[in-house]
Amino acid sequence: MDNAGNVEIISGVAENISFRNESNGFTVLDVDCNGELVTVVGVLPEIEAGETVKFSGQWVHHKSFGRQFKAELCERSMPKTSADLLKYLSSGAIKGIGPSTALKIVEAFGENTFDVLENDVDRLSSIKGISKKKAEQISNLFREQFAVREIMIALEKYGMKPNECLKAFRTFGNNCVDIIKKNPYLLCRENVGIGFERADEIASNITDGCFEKNSRVMAGIVHIIAHNLANGHTCLPRDRIFEPAKALLDADEDTVEESIDALIANNQLVSYDIDNREFLFLTHIFKSESLIAKRINILKRFPPAGVNTLDKDIQKIEFENDIKYEEKQRLAIKTAAQEGMLILTGGPGTGKTTALNGILKIFEKQKLTVALCASTGRAAKRMSELTGHEAKTIHRLLEVEWDKDDKQVFARNMRNPLQIHAIIIDELSMVDVTLFASLLDALPLGCRIVLVGDSNQLPPVGAGNVLHDLIESKAMPVVTLTEVFRQAMESMIVTNAHRIIDGEEIDLTSKDKDFFMIEKSYPSIVATTVADLCKTRLPNAYGFSPLNDIQVICPSRKGETGTININRILQNTFNPEAPGKKQINVSGYTLREGDKVMQIKNNYDIVWEKDGEQGTGIFNGDVGILKDINLSDMMMEIDFDSKKAKYPMEFSQEIELAYAVTVHKSQGNEFEAVVMPVFNVVSQLSYRNLLYTAITRAKKIMVIVGSSKQVQIMAENNKVTRRYSALKSFLTDEK
Repeated sequence: MDNAGNVEIISGVAENISFRNESNGFTVLDVDCNGELVTVVGVLPEIEAGETVKFSGQWVHHKSFGRQFKAELCERSMPKTSADLLKYLSSGAIKGIGPSTALKIVEAFGENTFDVLENDVDRLSSIKGISKKKAEQISNLFREQFAVREIMIALEKYGMKPNECLKAFRTFGNNCVDIIKKNPYLLCRENVGIGFERADEIASNITDGCFEKNSRVMAGIVHIIAHNLANGHTCLPRDRIFEPAKALLDADEDTVEESIDALIANNQLVSYDIDNREFLFLTHIFKSESLIAKRINILKRFPPAGVNTLDKDIQKIEFENDIKYEEKQRLAIKTAAQEGMLILTGGPGTGKTTALNGILKIFEKQKLTVALCASTGRAAKRMSELTGHEAKTIHRLLEVEWDKDDKQVFARNMRNPLQIHAIIIDELSMVDVTLFASLLDALPLGCRIVLVGDSNQLPPVGAGNVLHDLIESKAMPVVTLTEVFRQAMESMIVTNAHRIIDGEEIDLTSKDKDFFMIEKSYPSIVATTVADLCKTRLPNAYGFSPLNDIQVICPSRKGETGTININRILQNTFNPEAPGKKQINVSGYTLREGDKVMQIKNNYDIVWEKDGEQGTGIFNGDVGILKDINLSDMMMEIDFDSKKAKYPMEFSQEIELAYAVTVHKSQGNEFEAVVMPVFNVVSQLSYRNLLYTAITRAKKIMVIVGSSKQVQIMAENNKVTRRYSALKSFLTDEK
C-alpha cells in the first residue's frame, strides 16, 4: 500500500464479492493486499474474484464494520497466475463454469487457460463433461465478457470511474474506446449523463486520441444551454451564447457560430424564431413545449359534448350544500362544464377550493370519470383533504416506469391514454414543461381539463413557466378569483398576501392577529430567535408541536439564516447527539435517528407499510421522522405520516433535514405555523413572488424574524427574473 497526498492507493487480488447492487454497481469486496485482507467499498461494477485490482480512494471507519477502503477509482487487469485464474472462473464470472469445471480447466491448461477459452474450442471440449456445444457457448460468453472487461480497463486508464465506464459501454457498445478517443465530449450526451467539466477532465487524460473538430466547443455550447435549463429557461437567444462561450471555452465568435450550425444540423439543437429573434433549444425541451401547444389545440378542436340545464344544477348544489357561489366562482363552474377547458387562479381566501368542489359536483352529476392530480405528494395529499376525492401525483397517475437506462418513462401516453372524462391539476405553478407535456400526451380526445394554480407564486423548479405562459397566450379560458371572503379578510396572513400582490405596503405592526414581525439586527440573533420560537414560544402560546405543526421556511440555503445553518441549530436543539442514538454522515451533514427529514426527489421504488397495507413510492416534498438507522443491514426506516418506509442506505442522499426548508421546497404545502428568517437576503432572492409564496404556506400563524426593511424591499420588488420560453409563441402559432 502507498500514499499519494490525500489520496491513498492500494492494490491486490479480489478475493470475495460480499455484496453487489446490480442496478448502480455499488460493491463490497475483500481484497488480498500482500496477505492482508482489506474490505473495499464503492461503485465497482463487473469486478470478479481473481482479478488484479488497484484502487484510489481513502480509508474510512464504519461504525459496524470497522476500517474500510472507500474506492473512487479502479484499475484492473485480468488474472494471470493459475491460482487467480481458478478464483476467477470459480466465482461464476462465466456462465456454465462452476467450481469443479473451473478446477478441471485450470489443471489442464494452467496459465494458458484464457487463450484456450477464447481461441480453442476443440481443446476446451476435450475436458470431461464439456461437450462441443457447451464449449462453443462458454467460448462465446468468454469472448463477449472479455471484450467488455478490456473496454472497461481501457477507459479506466483515462481516469474514468467504473460507473462512467459502464454508462459509456452501454451507450456506445464495443467501439466505445475509439469513439471516446475521437470525441470524449460525447460523454456529455443526455443518455450518458456525464457533465461537461468531468468530460473536460477525461479529455485531458487522453493523449493517444485525435479529437474531432470543435468537439469541445460544441459540447460546451450544449452545456451552457443545459445549465440555463436548470435556471428555468427552456431556450436561449442565439446572440446570448457568445459571451458565456468565450468565458467557458475561450472560443472566438466564428468558431461558436460554426459549432452552433453543426449542432443544429445534427439535431442536437433546434433553432426557432420568436419575434424575429433566433432561439436555441435542446431537442427534448423543444419537443415538450411544442407538444403542449399542439395537444391543447387538438383538445380545443375536439371539445367535449355540451351541457344542458347547468344553471339549475348549480342552484341545486348550492341548496344541497347551503352555500352561495360568488359570481366568478359560478363562472368558473360553468366554464369548466361548457367549454371543457379552464384555468382557475386566485390568491388565498378567494374561494378556489369552493369553486373546485363545485366543478367536481357538476362533473359527478354528469357521471364523468374524473382524475385529480398535483406535481408533488404533499400537494396531492392536500388536494385529497380539501376535495374528499383521491388525488395522485402526476407521475403516479401516468404510471411511471423505468427503462433499461434507468430513465423514467410513462406507461400512459397517446397510444395508451388515461381512461377518464375530465382531469383537474392543482398547483400548476409547480409543473414544468416536460411533465405537463407528458400529462397532455396521455389525455383522450374530448377530455375536460381544469388547471388550478396561483400565478403569483414562484415558477417551477424545472424549466418553463407553464401557468404564466398559458394565461398570457389566452389559449384557454381563464377565471381569476379576486374577491376575498369576509372570514379570510380577518386574517393578516391573507390581507398581507393580497397587499403584496397589489404592490401595497404590508402591515408588520400587528400584535394580536396571526401575522407577526420580530425585529432583530444580527443574523446570529435571528437564527437563535427562530430556534426559540420553534422550541418554546409558539408551542407554549398555541400548543403547536415543534416537529409536526411548525415549519421554518428560508429564502436560501446559505448563510447564517439559510436552511443549512438553521437545520444544524434546530437539529442540535430538538435532537442532539446522544449515546445509543445512531447517525450517518451524508454529503456534509448528519442524519440522526429522530430527525425531521424531507424526501427531495420522487422515488417509486421505496416500499412502505401503513395499517397492515403495503405500497411503494415516496415523493419529492414528503416530510417524515427518521425512526431507525440499521448499520448492519445498511437500511433506514422513516415514518411519513404513519407510512413506515424502508430505505436502503444508498438512497440516503435523497433525504435532507427538514426542520428548515427553502421557499421553493415548501411549495404545495401548508403548515399550521411558519417561521421565516429574513435578513441579508441576496438580491437574486429578494423579490415579491418568493415572499408571497412563503407567507401563503401558513394556515394559522406567520412569524417573520429579522429586518422589516428587508421584508418591505422584497414586497416592493416585482422584478421577476425573466425566463426564456417559447410556449406562448407556440400556442399563438398553432392557432
